[in-house]
Order: sequence, then C-alpha cells, then structure tokens
Amino acid sequence: MAKEKKKDAVNEKEKASKKVTKKVIAKQSTVQKIRTQESNEIEKQIVELKQEHFNLRFQAAVGKLENTAQLRKVKKDIARAYTVLTEREKARV
Repeated sequence: MAKEKKKDAVNEKEKASKKVTKKVIAKQSTVQKIRTQESNEIEKQIVELKQEHFNLRFQAAVGKLENTAQLRKVKKDIARAYTVLTEREKARV
C-alpha cells in the first residue's frame, strides 16, 4: 500500500511538471511570434493591446468582466512586445 502511494505521488509530480513544461512552451511561442514581426507591426500590436486592456478594465469596473484572468494576460502580452522592441534597440547600439 505504501508503494502505491509513492507511485501515485510520483505520477502526480510528473503530470505537474508536464503542465509547467507546456505552459513554458506556449509562452516561448508567443515571444517567438512577436520576434518574427517587424518593429512597426509590434508597435501596432501594442496599440491594439492597450485598447483591449482599456476595454477590459472598463468592463471590470462596471462588473461585466467574466474572465478576469484576461486582464493579466493582456498586460503580459504588452510587456512582452515592449521587451522585444527594447532588445532590438539595444542590439542596434
């Protein structure tokens, strides 16, 4: 019985590590997509994301926002885009 519990614990740890790995891969692909874009495209994307963030904040204030995690996701996407632009500017110098 103790062996079964250990096996279950090991299986749960493996599942958890696989989930984390999948999340990391998904984030990397988002950054990779941004890096393949031109700088002006990234700037346009930032403007669109800022507008979306504003709309989400407005919905949250009114109480109409159902998925509050979307706010955090959009903020992180904006930060990723700015990070790529900053990396490119530093690479030019």
